[in-house]
Amino acid sequence: MKLLAQLEAWWLRRTALLEHPRAAARAAILVPLLCGLMSLAMGQDDSYDMRNYHLYTAHALLNDRLGVDLAPAGFHSYFNPLLDVPYFLLTKSFPAPVAGFVFGALQGLAFVLVAAIARQLLGPGRLALLLGLAGIAGAGFLSELGNSMGDNFTALLVLASIYWLLRHWEQLSARGSRAVRVLLAAGALMGLGLGLKLTNVSYAVGACAALLTVAAPLWTRVRVSFVFGIGVLAGMAATAGYWMLRMWSTYGNPLFPQFNNIFHSPMAAEFGVIDLIHLPRNAGEALLWPFVFTRDMSRVAEVPIHQIIWPLLYVAVAAWGVMTLLRKARASRGGQGDPGGLAPGGVFLLVFTAVSYLVWMRVFSIYRYLVPIELLAPLLFWLLLHTLATPSVARRVGGGLLLAASLAVLPFTTWGHAGWAKHAFTADRPPIARPDRAVIFVSSATDAPISWLAQFMPAEAAVIGIGSSFPASPAFEARVQQVIAQRGGPHYVIYPVVTDKRANGLLEKTAIARSLGLTRSEAGCRKLAWLAGHVRGLKAKVDFLPASPSGELCTLVLQERYRKDTAPENHGIEAEAVQRLAAVGQAIDPATCVTYQATVGTEPYPYRFCAVTARH
Repeated sequence: MKLLAQLEAWWLRRTALLEHPRAAARAAILVPLLCGLMSLAMGQDDSYDMRNYHLYTAHALLNDRLGVDLAPAGFHSYFNPLLDVPYFLLTKSFPAPVAGFVFGALQGLAFVLVAAIARQLLGPGRLALLLGLAGIAGAGFLSELGNSMGDNFTALLVLASIYWLLRHWEQLSARGSRAVRVLLAAGALMGLGLGLKLTNVSYAVGACAALLTVAAPLWTRVRVSFVFGIGVLAGMAATAGYWMLRMWSTYGNPLFPQFNNIFHSPMAAEFGVIDLIHLPRNAGEALLWPFVFTRDMSRVAEVPIHQIIWPLLYVAVAAWGVMTLLRKARASRGGQGDPGGLAPGGVFLLVFTAVSYLVWMRVFSIYRYLVPIELLAPLLFWLLLHTLATPSVARRVGGGLLLAASLAVLPFTTWGHAGWAKHAFTADRPPIARPDRAVIFVSSATDAPISWLAQFMPAEAAVIGIGSSFPASPAFEARVQQVIAQRGGPHYVIYPVVTDKRANGLLEKTAIARSLGLTRSEAGCRKLAWLAGHVRGLKAKVDFLPASPSGELCTLVLQERYRKDTAPENHGIEAEAVQRLAAVGQAIDPATCVTYQATVGTEPYPYRFCAVTARH
């Protein structure tokens, strides 16, 4: 205990600056800027979802492609595109690093909101700032920092709603227009996030349920929750109403093509939620889900992230529940109850987190949809721990465990980045005869989506996805045939060309070596060979070159064991494109196939472009 006391004293001395009256204001500027710089350091967003649909949906909205294209990005083609427009426009209007910094800094505002929520529950001081930092040290948040996936961005609206409710907590149950305005405003913030990304439904439900904990008669609590819900619907209408109406008028399903088992649009198969692979498999898994997915994060995440905050919080919630029951039992027997329970704001946060988590687990169980309450998890854990132990013990144990939870995330994994280039996205444009009569079929590979290239195709051409994730119905397939026949041709297909990413990365490292003069002298080549032999991550060796006019004496090449033969994979992608085209009555003309170059940042994504003809 003496050692813990010494560590605590050392920590308090080192964080004393955070007690300064202006520390919160300075941190509110500094931390988002640091998040922007982190985004710059990580590089250009190169996530699968961005190449699959984030760029396409924004392009489709801004260029009115809904009546022209047919599912180039699979079922994601019909998601509300509004959330993707800012990133698309930023990368179109400014150098790519500017967009990366801006998105990182904006998402860094999550720290400001978590710290503000903590101040409502714990008061001002260093603790709120430290819990804000612990919040943004979560695996989900860091994995998406600065990218276009939307979970971090919409988390800002969820957090703003929770902050607004807690700031005006004492007024919520009062009669009069002021309480109504507070509830409508908080609900609208939540609804804005829900409309932009429907996976935030967990948090709208969680907040409505948590408002039933307001200290007031039952019907007052119901009224409070109801008014908040009206605000949610208004906010949702603002960001998703237009798109839902358009989906309804075009396809007869406002959530097209999902939940088509309810709306029965003839243009899609009868499906509910399309992605169900991440859900718990049985009741036992559901009961212990935080432990299950922490042990194997691939159950809930497509990238190898690490975290321990959810098992910690789960145990804390369970312990709090047991302790609360014991306190009530002691009080009912006439004994003196332990007064160390959660304050009303803490109860609200607990119920909000618990209900949101349960809805998330039942409907999605995809980790990145958990970001808003991941940001709040350290704060809730801290509050619960202080109901279970004395302040000094809770402070030391809680601080140590939250530090461990933050460190467990490292080194954190992201959804993919490329090196920075001035232009975020480039592509060679193929020559297309009569684009007003052309259909361009998009045949994406499982790990290489190419619908993002639609923005580089002629505006007059129709772009149609084949063999995609879209749950096609006979009516949809008939519509594809109708477009093919009406346009008449010539028609084309694009499909990806897989490259050796390690070899691509080594080209960048070789360019750096050349810029440093390490490849033009024997001494430089010896230094380069030493680096190649001692830096394991380089996975390279030095090849000495014959004399040439360029003056280059050596270069870096991949070691044989790290080289990838891409030919079999590319043959498979081509064969898949042939099979998919056959399903729509078309065939590739091999003599016309040409490989064109495209890039995301500095990462090459070449694609194959071929003319197609009707099968006979």
